[in-house]
Amino acid sequence: MSHDFGPAVALSCRECGARYPLGPSFACLECFGPLEAAYEFGRVTREDIAAGPANIWRYRSLLPVPADVATKPNMNPGWTKLVRAGNLGRALGIRSLHVKDDSGNPTHSFKDRVVAIAVEAARNFGFHTLSCSSTGNLAGAVTAAAARAGLDACVFIPADLEEAKIAMARVFGGKLIGIDGTYDEVNRFCSELIGDPLGDKWGFVNVNLRPYYAEGSKTLAYEIAEQLGWRLPEQIVIPIASGSQLTKIDKGFKELIALGLVEDTPYKVFGAQAEGCSPVSAAYKAGHDVVQPVKPNTIAKSLAIGNPADGPYVLDIARRTGGAVEDVTDAEVVAAIKLLASTEGIFAETAGGVTVGVLKKLVETGRLDPEAETVVLNTGDGLKTLDAIAGESSRPTAVIKPSLDAFRAAV
Repeated sequence: MSHDFGPAVALSCRECGARYPLGPSFACLECFGPLEAAYEFGRVTREDIAAGPANIWRYRSLLPVPADVATKPNMNPGWTKLVRAGNLGRALGIRSLHVKDDSGNPTHSFKDRVVAIAVEAARNFGFHTLSCSSTGNLAGAVTAAAARAGLDACVFIPADLEEAKIAMARVFGGKLIGIDGTYDEVNRFCSELIGDPLGDKWGFVNVNLRPYYAEGSKTLAYEIAEQLGWRLPEQIVIPIASGSQLTKIDKGFKELIALGLVEDTPYKVFGAQAEGCSPVSAAYKAGHDVVQPVKPNTIAKSLAIGNPADGPYVLDIARRTGGAVEDVTDAEVVAAIKLLASTEGIFAETAGGVTVGVLKKLVETGRLDPEAETVVLNTGDGLKTLDAIAGESSRPTAVIKPSLDAFRAAV
């Protein structure tokens, strides 16, 4: 069977550089390093990109997808708002601040981007079922995309996820299997299922389709640069779960530079974790190159991956660019959610609270330049993690009788 992955020509090992034909593979046979898509890009211009649709397919010539991808049933995510966050910037003392708000995607998280690429890979390989291990947002993105593409879906989650994320994943149909264990245990189970006849012709978006799926995160880098007027931000704060999003945003910036689409200007990459699941932050602070796995214990469940596959690469990027990796407590996460909402009208899920909380901490500790142009990511909608702000925020400011006197007394 011939496959059409557009400009992608091979899979390449990030550790040893070994190359393999494009296929549903994710680990190098030589050194067991991770595989990623390798490209031979043609000529790409800003004008060609601007003439494309207002979604990620405007960048199809930079992604492992066929040229006619926009004509196929897909969720068509992307081209979300880059909000100039002047109010938040003034509150934190940052001169030029933007929020890349990916809650505007079809299932209200950035996961729609990566799943859209995985759907095209699943079609290429003739898979009939779309699957994943998920901390929540990915489950909903997969079941929605499978419904749209006419594929079956079966996704696996830790059984204690937020109720809103479970409901979203179920409403699109397919099977949702809760597992009594952490995300890392769920992910190991999915790796075992790939080798079993039960998983035949299944595309696990973040396992055997991972080299394609992960490329979807590059579109965040492309959009940010284009929305800034084809320039790179001087600083960017990115949440860390597996670490793949951060590494692919860096890859996207480097591709834009290599293609001459943006000027080669320096940028600093900062990674953000919750204190209750901060193995990459701990390794960064200790000066280590190896990430020690942890058992997650945080309200930021979408980032609760205790053994992040891309952790070492995150460390390399933070150090290479002059950035850092930092973490914040759950209380700081909640405070940051409220700060972003009250200053910019953006209701972030807990992952967004992590990035804004880390942004605040970096400014206060002098590690982030308040005069430099800065972008912070919000990767999901706060309606998915309402439990995080339960309490005072879920009650009216006051309950009164319907009279002016009662209102005067209350205010």
